[in-house]
Amino acid sequence: MKRQTWMSADLNLLKAFSVLVAERSVVKAAKRLHLSESAMSRTLSRVRDAFGDPILIRAGRSLIPTPRALSLHPRVLDMLAMAQDILTRAELVDPASLTQTFTIRCNEGFATEFGAKLLDIVTTAAPGVHLRFAMQDEKDATALREDKADIEVGVLGKSGPEIRVQTLLRDRFVGVVAMSHPLAGHDPVSIDAYTRYPHVSVSRRGRRDGPIDALLSALGAKRRVATTVSSFPVALALAQGGSIVANVPFRQTASGRIGMHTFELPVQTEPVVVSMMWHPKVDPDPAHRWLRDCLLQTCAD
Repeated sequence: MKRQTWMSADLNLLKAFSVLVAERSVVKAAKRLHLSESAMSRTLSRVRDAFGDPILIRAGRSLIPTPRALSLHPRVLDMLAMAQDILTRAELVDPASLTQTFTIRCNEGFATEFGAKLLDIVTTAAPGVHLRFAMQDEKDATALREDKADIEVGVLGKSGPEIRVQTLLRDRFVGVVAMSHPLAGHDPVSIDAYTRYPHVSVSRRGRRDGPIDALLSALGAKRRVATTVSSFPVALALAQGGSIVANVPFRQTASGRIGMHTFELPVQTEPVVVSMMWHPKVDPDPAHRWLRDCLLQTCAD
């Protein structure tokens, strides 16, 4: 392979390299870069020449990155972020002129409670913008690093050290039951009354126990978890239709709790801090800054 010097290479090759290594597929990389498959294949050849390495090699019916490609990938991502920072002018954006799609990774509860308000703010100022809400499966920085999401919203979990974080709202957990539930007549609700009825647990990983169970256990009490679901809207739907007790974040379920009885928990749970996260490579982008402002406005008290 004829290796290119740094001066003869260009940023487009670095971008192509990062996408090829991330996708491990010429077809998928072509779709992300809006190229034809033949053009992407030619680009892969140029990338191989530039790096003096095969980059992707055949493994059965799949392609896998070479060890050198894997070792260089994080450094190339950093270089692309630095280049964008240098080349992007810190200018004001005219939202009315925007025509792009923004992807926001969040849980179903956040999209249900705040999605309509955010959409109204965004489309009023920028009718050409398309918002895509992608549900979270895992909390990590991969989607932000690989341009699969513009912003991640949620409780801070596993994240890269470079990821930018800004608080959107602070929340607390409350109990919720149907208006016909016996607990609707209790004020306040005691631990004995609280643990007398079946509960729904919310866990994306299907876990039965959580912080509430640990707090009850410390007091010598235990609740009966009858079912586990993956989102707060589903938990509310179950509670609304029967004898189930749901435990949900107050602000993120305001509309879903209408017509139900809400009560303070008999145990003191930790406050919930919901943040938005983004990669530093989009930090100076005017359109991205505008989107972050829209989210802050959406979640303001």
